[in-house]
Amino acid sequence: MPFPTTATRPLRQPARQRRDAGFTLVELLVAVAAGGILATVALPAYSDYMRRGQLPEAFSGLAEFHVRMEQYFQDHHDYGGARCASDPSANSWNRFAPADATHFRYACVTRPGQERYTLVATGISGKALGHVYTIDQKGDRGTTLFKGQPVIANCWLTQREAC
Repeated sequence: MPFPTTATRPLRQPARQRRDAGFTLVELLVAVAAGGILATVALPAYSDYMRRGQLPEAFSGLAEFHVRMEQYFQDHHDYGGARCASDPSANSWNRFAPADATHFRYACVTRPGQERYTLVATGISGKALGHVYTIDQKGDRGTTLFKGQPVIANCWLTQREAC
């Protein structure tokens, strides 16, 4: 019997190629786990980023009102009676609410007879909720509430330990 030649011998079939184009369960679980790990890191960082973006509204509002109170003092030789800047000439601004204020409410407390005042910005919405900042007639800044926790800081905190 003669040896088969390549013409009569069937060619070997290549290994069976994978025809399905899906993912295995292990691949899917690895992808879900990786996404979960990224989310646990990214979401708190993004939330903190959003909070730090809303805080400058309080800083600029307080600085603006501080300047106006000092201008008022130059004109009237006091900061107002029981209400800050109580003269009718200051009615356009003495309610301490900038037109673009969205995350903070502003207040002013005077100390009649002592020529002192304290301006207060209290977070009312968004990530600014739970923050309270102050400035007084000397320009001394303070933080009394940060991320909902009482603090005593002689600066405007933007992070837990950093001004």
